This record gives sequence, C-alpha cells and structure tokens, in this order.
Amino acid sequence: MSGIARAAIVAQARLWIGTPYRHQASLIHVGCDCLGLVRGVWRAVVGPEPETAPPYSPDWAEALGEETLALAAHRHFAVVEMNSFRAGDVLLFRFRDHSPAKHLGIATSATHMVHAHGGVCVAEAPIGLWRKKLAGAFGFPGVMN
Repeated sequence: MSGIARAAIVAQARLWIGTPYRHQASLIHVGCDCLGLVRGVWRAVVGPEPETAPPYSPDWAEALGEETLALAAHRHFAVVEMNSFRAGDVLLFRFRDHSPAKHLGIATSATHMVHAHGGVCVAEAPIGLWRKKLAGAFGFPGVMN
C-alpha cells in the first residue's frame, strides 16, 4: 500500500514560501492565506479538495463564534496528539483563549512550520511562541508514519 511521505508534504509546503498573503486565495506564487496554503498542499499531495471552502471574512471566527476550522480539520484529517506532531502535520492555532481557532500552519519539524500570516509572504518560521496557542494537530490522509 502506498502513502504520502512526510518529506513530500514538507517539500510541497516549502514551495509556497514567498507566496504573497491574499485573503481567501490558494494559488502558489500568486497568493494565499493560511487555509489556502493547506488547501494548495492538499491538492498537490492528496488530490482534489474534499469540500469547497465557503466565502469568509477576516473576522469570520469571531463573528460566528464557532469552531468552523477545527470541525473541518476533524472531517478531513487524522487527529494527532498535540505534543506529538511531526513534520508534515497540520497545526491549528487560536489567537486568544476562549476564541475559535483560526490559524493553520504545516510543521516542517518539531520546531518549525510553514504558514501564511496577514501582511507577510508565506514563510518558514519557528513555532516558538505559537506553541502556547496550539489548539490541535492533524495528519493528512494517507500519510506514511
């Protein structure tokens, strides 16, 4: 049985480095947001997206007050122990306690991730202080351990 290599996920995520931040976009070297980055990597390593992301405003999580992103992650990814994530896993963050989680990154190691953050291009960055904001970790379907 073949599967997706973690190294392939990391390599694909790194191809997005330098892509400008564009809310709701998901086009490598053109523009993406954090969800768009994960969607683009999904298309490259898994195949067609399992569902269409609905339009969303920058304050969608606060406006809805629901764990929309977390619920979607549970529908399409395998849950990973938060303290045991590995390269190639998707990381879900919440900016504030008691607020819905609304940011994603793709781990490139236990200490770094690739992510798209407002105002800057997609970059590989230390997880560092983000670790305190970690709300969940998820594996792409079919990933080889």
